[in-house]
Amino acid sequence: MSVTSFFSSFFNTVHGDAPEEKQPENEHKEEEVTEAGEPSKESEEAEEVEAEDVHPIILEECKNSAACASLTRHFEHCQEKVQAGQGFKGEDCVEELFHMMHCADACAAPKLFSKLK
Repeated sequence: MSVTSFFSSFFNTVHGDAPEEKQPENEHKEEEVTEAGEPSKESEEAEEVEAEDVHPIILEECKNSAACASLTRHFEHCQEKVQAGQGFKGEDCVEELFHMMHCADACAAPKLFSKLK
């Protein structure tokens, strides 16, 4: 008996002995409606509108900013070279990616925190 089959038989036994959990019959709460036919305030509060995530937008602007544009171009050039098969064996452009993302994150952080509530 191998080690993996031993552990898998143990886990199957543990899960097989466990009682089944019953799912609630009504998982979705329906909106409570007042006598006037309008949704109650409780249901309105439960449905908060999520704000748009500005991080990807700010990050993209920073990648193309004057401070990070050269690093972005260097990373894209490396990617093109590797995908065309012209890079050396095992090249993956991770170092270039880290340099570009470090620059973009340093640029985006102050802008992002100023937009938080």
